[in-house]
Amino acid sequence: MIKTYNHGVSWEEAFGLTQGYRANDTIYISGQFSHGMDGSFVGEGDFEAQARQTLKNLDSVLAGFGVTRSNIAEMEIFLTKPEEHFEQCVTLFKEYVGDHRPAGTLVGTSGLAFPHQLIEIRAVAHTN
Repeated sequence: MIKTYNHGVSWEEAFGLTQGYRANDTIYISGQFSHGMDGSFVGEGDFEAQARQTLKNLDSVLAGFGVTRSNIAEMEIFLTKPEEHFEQCVTLFKEYVGDHRPAGTLVGTSGLAFPHQLIEIRAVAHTN
């Protein structure tokens, strides 16, 4: 079974991607970042605002497949300033996953798709 999910923002088609791709019982979630459903960037210069919006967008993809964050098997978090945002990121991650313990990786990077983007999160989830 193949199914996809998109937020409906204009750049999805322009970039040739889907936000989530389900193959059988596995959901592959594209890197989520801080944007509203109108496509506008949210939280420029504010790490917490960006992280919370990014996680909200991740929740939207999961909901599009009828699952929740407890179905996340793996998360990969990219930070442009890990030395500055590591501890805050860990706190927000733990708040987000609660008692659930997915596999995870945190990667420091010199840049992401947009110059004001501080965080991006991709994930793999399951449906059962």
